[in-house]
Amino acid sequence: MKIVIAPDSFKDSLDAAGVARAIAAGLGEAWPEAELVECPMADGGEGTMEAILAASHGELRRQTVRGPLGQSVEAGWGWLPQSRTAIIEMAQASGLQLVPTGQRDACRSSTWGTGELIAAALAAGAQRVVLAIGGSATNDAGSGMLRALGLRLLDADGQALEEGGLALAKLARIDASDLDPRLAEVQFEVAADVDNPLCGANGASAIFGPQKGANPQQVQALDQALGHFADRCAKLLGEDVRDYPGCGAAGGMGFAARAFMGAQFRPGVEVVAELAGLDALVQGADLVITGEGRFDAQTLRGKTPMGVARVAKRYGVPVVVLAGTLGEGYQQLYAHGVDAAFALASGPMSLEQACANAAQLLQARACDIGRLWRCAKQF
Repeated sequence: MKIVIAPDSFKDSLDAAGVARAIAAGLGEAWPEAELVECPMADGGEGTMEAILAASHGELRRQTVRGPLGQSVEAGWGWLPQSRTAIIEMAQASGLQLVPTGQRDACRSSTWGTGELIAAALAAGAQRVVLAIGGSATNDAGSGMLRALGLRLLDADGQALEEGGLALAKLARIDASDLDPRLAEVQFEVAADVDNPLCGANGASAIFGPQKGANPQQVQALDQALGHFADRCAKLLGEDVRDYPGCGAAGGMGFAARAFMGAQFRPGVEVVAELAGLDALVQGADLVITGEGRFDAQTLRGKTPMGVARVAKRYGVPVVVLAGTLGEGYQQLYAHGVDAAFALASGPMSLEQACANAAQLLQARACDIGRLWRCAKQF
């Protein structure tokens, strides 16, 4: 009996590796002789780097970089030496969690630190860079990242612009003469699960700006500033990519990656599954267990259980989901490769209690599933 355990993290509770360990402990209690394979997963947001490194036994490297508002941040990035692949998780250097709620400023926040992580990967000899761009605090169209890699953004007086998205309204000239030439030699992939354009009603500023501290007036000003930046980039590069699906991801980081690095966009869970070798693990398995904090209709939009179910479906392996809560419309996933879903709570409890006891609850539910599955196998 082979069971593959491939969950996402449970936000504010356990990382993906911790979730996998708890499920394995419960299954092992019910079925000691079963072969249990742990494969932590993610969908391109926070925890993507950790999940990939845990599943692929890669190296965690650390770098002190500039945070979203200029503060020093100790950020990690992943290195897979055999394939010379770097895993850059934007949230590590430019993430929303690095800025206290009252200090969030979509107008000034910068992606400079993410550029520093990419520079470290280039220095290590990376041939492929996977850029996971969920959870950003920024709305600067990736301009900070590009400046950290040598691009110069100048105003009408020839002076360097201030950092942040709003300053792009004053952009008069782009000087790419010092942009790191190694960027042209590296394969870039953006792991993201959104397809927003850079500008407009569905663009970076309008959709994601408010959660990063922008009021309605600032959203409008940012949208115009990013549009001006896109105009200047199109003039320099001879191509306008602002409407390419995904260019609005992470406050426009997708735009910079596409325009200046030729990045390809892929669903985050697909990238993680590939690097973790999920297909090979699922082949020949009898059951796959996945999970996330909240399992609902939104899971259909490229979240981890959906991606895992797609892989399992290719090999005819049944899938069970363990979730903190089952939200509205979760039953829709039954038509997409999920066979059963269970919530963790064993009785009335608060969210705080559920988060604090997630490991024990996961272990208990997994034990119950193991007992039921073992019983079914006997018939």
